[in-house]
Amino acid sequence: MGTPRTRTILGLLLVVGLGFGTAACGSGADDTEEGGRVTLVINGLPPATEAANHQRFLDNVAEFEKLNPDIDLEPREGKMDPQTFAAKLAGGQLEDVFYVYFTDPANLIAKRQVADVSEYLADFPVTQQIKPEVLRVFQDDKGGVYGLPYKNYSMGLLYNRELFTKAGLDPANPPRTWAEVREAAKKITALGDGHVGYGEYSKSNTGGWHFTAEIYSLGGEVAVNDGGTWKAAFNSAQGKQVLQQLKDMRWTDNSMGERQLLEWSDLLQLMGSGKLGMYVATADNIPTIVNQYQGKYETYGLGPIPGGAGTLGGGEGYMFNAKASPAKIKAGLKWLTFWFTSAERFEAENKWSADNKIPIGLPEPAIFTGDAAQLQAAADAKYANVPQENYAPFKAAMPSIPVKLEPPNAQQIYAVLDVAMQKVLTERDANVDQLLADAEKQVNQILASVR
Repeated sequence: MGTPRTRTILGLLLVVGLGFGTAACGSGADDTEEGGRVTLVINGLPPATEAANHQRFLDNVAEFEKLNPDIDLEPREGKMDPQTFAAKLAGGQLEDVFYVYFTDPANLIAKRQVADVSEYLADFPVTQQIKPEVLRVFQDDKGGVYGLPYKNYSMGLLYNRELFTKAGLDPANPPRTWAEVREAAKKITALGDGHVGYGEYSKSNTGGWHFTAEIYSLGGEVAVNDGGTWKAAFNSAQGKQVLQQLKDMRWTDNSMGERQLLEWSDLLQLMGSGKLGMYVATADNIPTIVNQYQGKYETYGLGPIPGGAGTLGGGEGYMFNAKASPAKIKAGLKWLTFWFTSAERFEAENKWSADNKIPIGLPEPAIFTGDAAQLQAAADAKYANVPQENYAPFKAAMPSIPVKLEPPNAQQIYAVLDVAMQKVLTERDANVDQLLADAEKQVNQILASVR
């Protein structure tokens, strides 16, 4: 989802070791000579306006290059931008190793715009500890690997523990079903004084984004690939359940408040005000609520997404320019696994984050198994500075809830589904069946161009 994300620090953990060189972006030739140096261009450099991140990056540049005197790494600002990617690729300006979201690899691999790095992975054994289901995002249908993940996330139920206590609910046991969400929302709303039991989005593509997470939670799909053709799949029993429950909570229970047509910052602000009981969110909403809307870490809990049949997730990683030489690919893998494999690196980054009052210990799905996972978990536990018990329900359920990615052309689909969300939240007589049928026709038109 293209909403604001507070992922800068965790993203930094993978790019902190990049050094400054003198090469232009991206090159196809193997520009190393016998005994020579490799210059590798990579994006992700934090802008100078992010002073702490920028300086931490520069400090780590020196450390990485000292350990790797034959590699010069030249970082550039920016991440994956679909609007400029094609032009950069055509103009030879695409970085050698570049940042992507989990929704990008399949299309890049299909268009052969990235390099297969499979043959080099044997020299980097930590890559064998990446969870197969996560690595699969960066693989083709034959198992070829074109990049490495470094972080993923999934959605759960963010809630106000203090309001749960006041409403007679157990803050250690958040709702596990949508029926329980509905009952809890009634109790929180019954506190009066402007309290809202449950909040929902419906504007600027956020409504469709939440609809996707919620239909996944019931075992449904937004789109399916049927024999090579993508088709809308949300006009289903699960899709109807999502919209009908929201309509019932809004108009029968009056547990969602009068104000609707909400977008991303609205629910964070309402949660920070202490008036909102629950909404579907990722863990990184919590520091934003604290830092921008005067919340407190101890106030908020995170539980698994109700229903538990699936949840919307995503993540980030790095891929390799299709024109990258073997020397550049090896250098890139050396850098990427430099952070993965170093227990000292995990500790050093967490200590720095803790010293700079950046939250450590927010729950997110791990991408590793084995020793790598244990090393990272130990470092996270050592420097955790947010209340771990508040996230225990989410952490306990994570292994059992499948994480699903966004559908193709997600933002266009979300814009269509926004309308259905808006209607059930603003029109008492909204026809759920008709809304889904109308949206289905539009989404099928959007999906017709997907191959």
